[in-house]
Amino acid sequence: MSLNKKHIISWTLFDFANSSYSAVIAAVIFPVYYANFIVGNENGLGDLWWGRAISLSMAIVALSSPFLGGIADYGGLRKKFLFIYTMLCISAVACFSLLDRGMALTGFILIVIANAGMEGGLVFYNSFLPQIAPREFTGRVSAWGFMVGYGGSISALLIALYFVKTGNFSFVWLMVAAFFAVFSMPAFIFLPDNRKQDTLLNSGIKGLKYTLKTFAEIFKNKNSLKFLASYFIYEDGVNTVIVFSSIFASVTLGFDSQELVFLYLIVQTTALTGSFIMAKPIDFWGPKKVVTLSLVMWMSVAIAAYFIKTKMLFWILASFAGLGLGTIQAASRAFFAQFIPSGKEAEYFGIYSLAGKSSAVIGPLIFGYISSTFGSQRPAILSVAMFFIIGMIILYSVDGGHSNIKQKHVSNLSNTAGIIR
Repeated sequence: MSLNKKHIISWTLFDFANSSYSAVIAAVIFPVYYANFIVGNENGLGDLWWGRAISLSMAIVALSSPFLGGIADYGGLRKKFLFIYTMLCISAVACFSLLDRGMALTGFILIVIANAGMEGGLVFYNSFLPQIAPREFTGRVSAWGFMVGYGGSISALLIALYFVKTGNFSFVWLMVAAFFAVFSMPAFIFLPDNRKQDTLLNSGIKGLKYTLKTFAEIFKNKNSLKFLASYFIYEDGVNTVIVFSSIFASVTLGFDSQELVFLYLIVQTTALTGSFIMAKPIDFWGPKKVVTLSLVMWMSVAIAAYFIKTKMLFWILASFAGLGLGTIQAASRAFFAQFIPSGKEAEYFGIYSLAGKSSAVIGPLIFGYISSTFGSQRPAILSVAMFFIIGMIILYSVDGGHSNIKQKHVSNLSNTAGIIR
């Protein structure tokens, strides 16, 4: 299997497109706008509402994705589902422009719709990876997606910065919707369709049946099960840091909107650099080593954030954290891809999403609860370090995540030896 340039470019461009949402809506500007302006964050009330919205949307995705993944595989609907979820997210983000102070419930509903659309679509987006990239290139292609995605984050934030300076926040949300729509189009045109194998009704029945069978297969494979358990825990930490980092910087350290944008631009730049540097090592060293190194870095960042009291030190810490942001995501995706049988990509990535998204239900709730209980975000950010520590301990016991390059080399040597005999 060779690399198809149209497939790779259109797949990575989708990451470029959806990263406008990840950066502006999920991570930097909208969380602070919703918590502080729409709800009001006195005594951590905004944190609580934001945490609940993210948790509910993640729960919806977590419960539905394994079964919809099965339907997508057998009904030939993978690309259609990706399109539907993407349009759902884009429409909800555009409606953010109608929000005003005090509209906490309306904002809550729109956040749930937008985030469920974004995160639900990623199930089908991820499932294209084993289809468009040979096994020995999955690590690199996965990292390329994140690397291009950080370019999208940077581009969207630079555009958003202009509207933030002029106080036109409604235009920020409309810009993100347009950015996402335009740059996602190549994926819907050029990504390969999976062949329809049955009617929609039968596909639904088969999807449910084979998804349950996939659960059973994973539970029988101790290593894939242990990896998902590890991923469930440490991804909880990653998701919690992403959705609360800007609120922490704003409330605890006093960053204003423009400073938050510049801060995240630096994080995205270092994340892009980290993804570029670690693209080949994921394949050559193996994703297990790369994930472990990233977890050590994330654990250190969470502990250090508890003690930081100045903006300058937080700038430095955030830059350091960015180096491991794309690396851990790309390596985790490549790690899990090693466990997937051919033809069951959407089902397996549906369960991968179940682990990642259901974990994101717990972290934001814990952060919001601790923040509102103690009236401080510092104990909440410190609790996140435990997710990385526990995840790393479980990951250590997983037999997998080895270098695909080495495995291919050994396989070639074995084939050569057989020919000589």
